Amino acid sequence: MKKEKKSILIIDSCPLICEAYKSVINSTNKNEDYLFDINLVHCGKQGLEIINNASKNKTFFNLIILELKFSINYQKERLSGEDLSMTIRKTFPNTKIIISTALDDNFRIHNIFKTINPEGFILKKDLTSKDFKNAICSIFNNEPFYSKSILKLLRKEISSTLLIDRIDRKILYELSIGARMKDMPNYVPLSAASIEKRKRHLKKIFNVKDKGGDRELILVAKEKGLI
Repeated sequence: MKKEKKSILIIDSCPLICEAYKSVINSTNKNEDYLFDINLVHCGKQGLEIINNASKNKTFFNLIILELKFSINYQKERLSGEDLSMTIRKTFPNTKIIISTALDDNFRIHNIFKTINPEGFILKKDLTSKDFKNAICSIFNNEPFYSKSILKLLRKEISSTLLIDRIDRKILYELSIGARMKDMPNYVPLSAASIEKRKRHLKKIFNVKDKGGDRELILVAKEKGLI
């Protein structure tokens, strides 16, 4: 019986993690149903070069596993994991993506689901070899896989009856990282008056009294997994 070839690209700045991922992937092939071709890359720039070359040569990746945050040197080149993921989606729309990251940021996670919608999403703090093996098996069976922290966030969002849009989320996020109201129009595409109006509306739907201030608003938003 001819083995099915699986071409896999792993992009993570830690060589040890790359080797661990490769080992776990190979361990899922006990019956030797697949012929794995696994490439390991330790920076975003090199990953982008491999993706562009594959596109030119009309080759294909079945699965790409990548981190969101690369080393400082490559961050200076303004290449993020989100940027690379979006390039992958455009270049190889049928390639499955697993994001495995240490970044525990609900706002970014929400945006990644909206813009990329990866087949797998794992927070490294949840990760065990068993969970990663389950992720690989699920993806090969055309089933999505999300680690427990991601599932917890998704459940919070689904159970919430509050209707807020991406601008509201952006306002909450900027407030949570210390942005001052006078500076908010630099980060949110609205006037200061419109931002203030939205903030009052958010306090109303979150049942936050004005005297509670922004701190209570942010705490409630975090409890609901919105930031």
